[in-house]
Amino acid sequence: MTPEKMSDATEALCRKAPVIPVLIVEKASDAKPLAEALIAGGLPCLEVTLRTEAALEVIAEMAQVAGGHVGAGTLLTPQDVENAKKSGATFGVSPGATDRILDAAEANDLPLLPGAATATEAMQLLEKGYRIQKFFPAEANGGAPALKALASPLPQISFCPTGGVSLANAPDYLGLSNTLCVGGSWVAPTKAFEAKDWKTIENLAREAVTRLS
Repeated sequence: MTPEKMSDATEALCRKAPVIPVLIVEKASDAKPLAEALIAGGLPCLEVTLRTEAALEVIAEMAQVAGGHVGAGTLLTPQDVENAKKSGATFGVSPGATDRILDAAEANDLPLLPGAATATEAMQLLEKGYRIQKFFPAEANGGAPALKALASPLPQISFCPTGGVSLANAPDYLGLSNTLCVGGSWVAPTKAFEAKDWKTIENLAREAVTRLS
């Protein structure tokens, strides 16, 4: 898959809902009910970060839930890309971008949302054909004002800002011309996870869609 086709695929995913939930899941048994709750609440694109031992199994479980699009986040190595693809991920997300990661994603036909934090990094990805990027870490890099500043010189690039994004500040990002959606973890808080309170998570997802669409 070429970078241009990857960008088409990631743009389509980013336009499905205002938020892509960023999920750190410790237990595979939580995968299906969590995915079902978020999808029922109106958030079909889910990013499962590869930060737990269960992550790949979680992706495999979530991939079976109807109506969802499950991606693998925190892709750091070519092996991560291959493992994610084999587990059923339909897209990938990386905090940054290296040639090895980009090559692996292209070789495995895994649409990738690569991370950029500066104008130079964004331009380098654009040169390679990636016009849809992740702005990370968003708040630490100046937040919505910094992202807005990139819109004028780099109007060809659209972003999914992630990192420190919440229901409170998400509108600041979503109001920008170069933001397609945001990535956030607030829709699946730890307390709700631990209590297996899937209804609360569904309600948080629905609230995000209602307030941010």
